[in-house]
Parts: sequence; C-alpha cells; structure tokens
Amino acid sequence: MKISTKGRYGLTIVIELAKRTGQGPTSLKTIAKTHDLSEHYLEQLISPLRNAGIVRSVRGAYGGYILAQEPSEITAGDVIRLLEGPISLVEGMENEEPAKRDLWGRIRDAVKDVLDSTTIEDLANYKETEGPAGYMFYI
Repeated sequence: MKISTKGRYGLTIVIELAKRTGQGPTSLKTIAKTHDLSEHYLEQLISPLRNAGIVRSVRGAYGGYILAQEPSEITAGDVIRLLEGPISLVEGMENEEPAKRDLWGRIRDAVKDVLDSTTIEDLANYKETEGPAGYMFYI
C-alpha cells in the first residue's frame, strides 16, 4: 500500500488544525504557506474531511477551519481511510495461496493497528529528540 499525497496532505491539514486548537479558525492559505503546499489542492481535500465531520468550516472575515472533534478522538486511520479508501496491500488477496494470504493479512492488520492507535493528538504533540535516540555527543 502506498499512501498518496491525498492521505499525506490530509493528515497535514488535520495535524495543523490540532496544533492550533483554541486559537480560532485557520485558513487553508495559512496551512499551505506553512507547509509549502498547493492551496488549491488542499481545497480539494478539505471537502471530504468536512463532510465526514472531522473538520468544521467557520465563515467570515476571520474564518477558516477548526477540528469538529477533539484531536484525541481522531485517528490517523480515520483520515487515511477517508481520503485513500480501504487499507489493502494486495489486490485479489483471496486468490492467493493460504500462506501468502495469511502473510498479507497480518501485514495489513499491523498497518491498521498502527494507524488506528495513533491519534491526531499524538501526531500534533510529537517532538523529535535531538540526535539519534536522544544521545548527546561531546567532542
């Protein structure tokens, strides 16, 4: 399974809105500028996110988008499935021999588990450690 820019940029939108929770609505222009993305492309992605109840639009001069749910209630899997469709590694898995079908199924389930156990709050609060594994080297 390869996640396209739809899924990646959709996650970017939702994570950015989570980081700005409590600061009022955020425009797509701001998100596009912050991440050097096409505003036009983000406009295409926001509609399914809004229709699914993940984001909410706010009209007006200072309008934009906010999360419609708490960041802890939205998973990466929710966003990826919405924009990419069902999570599947191999087409026609049912036609595979049993050993390979089992392998593909276990890999699919592992990917689903990671996506479904990772919340938008987790991603919004993610901090990279300094250096590999947080080690500090002095020379």
